[in-house]
Amino acid sequence: ALELIDFKNALEQFQNLVEKMIIQKTKESSGLYTEDGDEIDYDKFYTTIRTLFGAAVKDQNVQAFFRKIMNNPDERPEWPEIFGCFSGERDGMSSPSKESMVLLVSEKQQITHSVVKRKDVIKGIVKVPFLDLTITASQRGVLTVFNKQLLFYFHQDTAWITGCDFLPNLKYVVAVTESTVILWDYKSKESKSDGFVIKPMKNCLLCVCTVTMADNQAKDTVLMGDDKGYVYLLTITNDDFIMKQSKAEKESQFKVLDSESFDIPKRKLHDDWVGKIKYFSALKRFGSCSTDSINSFVLDDIKRLEDQLPVKEFSVPKGVNAFTYCGKAKVIVTGG
Repeated sequence: ALELIDFKNALEQFQNLVEKMIIQKTKESSGLYTEDGDEIDYDKFYTTIRTLFGAAVKDQNVQAFFRKIMNNPDERPEWPEIFGCFSGERDGMSSPSKESMVLLVSEKQQITHSVVKRKDVIKGIVKVPFLDLTITASQRGVLTVFNKQLLFYFHQDTAWITGCDFLPNLKYVVAVTESTVILWDYKSKESKSDGFVIKPMKNCLLCVCTVTMADNQAKDTVLMGDDKGYVYLLTITNDDFIMKQSKAEKESQFKVLDSESFDIPKRKLHDDWVGKIKYFSALKRFGSCSTDSINSFVLDDIKRLEDQLPVKEFSVPKGVNAFTYCGKAKVIVTGG
């Protein structure tokens, strides 16, 4: 009984902490927040969680919980998620929301077959012009592929999806969650359950992009960024799907690929989360950005992830959280 009381007290303090963080983030977003020395950053959040719950909470769950609040304070995660426990969809979330629907503005077309539930948000939209496909990924785990005639979707609710892209040679959808890489074969007759999961990944993956090269039709390469400032280079071939897979526990589950069986070069380019990563075919360079004020933006060859030579980078106060390249003007624009 005493342990239960202690836990209830700790849980109440935890919920008060989360409430303060949400208020702080809301004020920051509206420009009303002024630093007073009492702000809650990650280090203070981590220390408080350790004091309240001790070793019962894993580092990766603390990181993921903090990131979810910072990214979307309006939709707070459930408290069991701090212990790595995820609840399923609630009945109140069963009907589609117009706010979650995808609009193809250029084609004046609204996708009415929305499979994204209420209290969910779209985390990524990728257009695949040569196949006339549009891919979306929602935060709560819905991957959708559609064109004018067909709609395919896959839903996993064990972890939040943080980014997606398309593998042009293997014709798979790639998505990243906090600790896994999802490879979805949307073309399969069993499209809702056919694919692979690469796990475990040590840190929380936050973004992913495809490296577009026309030199090899039997493989695809992707770049990924995590919450520790690392950028990863992962190459996937058809042989990987045959040689490295382990049997799924159930027929409806994706087959598991052990991350240790892949050669995944990585390099720490930033001292904070990697907010976005993108490969520019015209430049034959990749770009990555972070809110890190010292190593804010990196633009270099993917070979730098393997040879450890100096990279081209620049610093911006409070970092960079968005960037794009204009080929016509030959400029890169960043936003922080």
